[in-house]
Amino acid sequence: AVGRIAADHQRLLEVTRKALDYAIEAARAGNRLGDIGHAIQHYVEVEQGLTVIRQYVGHGVGKEMHEDPSVPNYGRPGKGMELKPGLVLAIEPMVVLGSAKTEVRPDGWTVVTRDGSYAAHFEHTVAILSDKTIILTDPS
Repeated sequence: AVGRIAADHQRLLEVTRKALDYAIEAARAGNRLGDIGHAIQHYVEVEQGLTVIRQYVGHGVGKEMHEDPSVPNYGRPGKGMELKPGLVLAIEPMVVLGSAKTEVRPDGWTVVTRDGSYAAHFEHTVAILSDKTIILTDPS
């Protein structure tokens, strides 16, 4: 944020950033895609009472920028593809203060919430190794 922002907007940013941290903790070899989505959804919706956007998801990263698998911001633990060493994922929690329904503006690019509520998005690309997960987009 630049300058002073409303307390609920600050909370939105903090919750979304923390959701990314929980998701990265769940992105471990032997876990499943559902574990990542569950970590995000449980923290955001159950613990914090906010909403995750379901229409947009993270993704695999390889020779192309957006590849399979899709990495939803919701899910059931223990379900989905197993996370194996060598997998590179973009994890992208998207959280809103209101409804998760979105629409694309006429420019074909800009996405807004239908109810006009504020949204936040944080993202990291991670590489899953056999013994740890490395954040590839961490500037430190």
